[in-house]
Amino acid sequence: MKRHLWLPSFLIIGSFVTPVAFADADAEREALARITHELNALEPLIKQAEVNADQDSRVRFRYDWLRQDLKQIRDGIQSHIDAPRAQPRAFPPLRGDYRR
Repeated sequence: MKRHLWLPSFLIIGSFVTPVAFADADAEREALARITHELNALEPLIKQAEVNADQDSRVRFRYDWLRQDLKQIRDGIQSHIDAPRAQPRAFPPLRGDYRR
């Protein structure tokens, strides 16, 4: 009889594990949104550095390339945030009767 006790325990534990997976996905999306916000906050610093750049320097920093790279990173993060979540899978119904 004790062999059948694991199934209800497994089902109860499984019902608590599934919401945690969604919570982790939400936490990830929130963290990625904060990263995007921080990347956007770099723009005033980039502008200030660009204004202060020595125009007569032989080697110049390519601020336009920096902006393009940051935009590509932001776009990649945003596309992940905006991606639809996977739909829950359908499972066949449990048999329920395990006796012969």
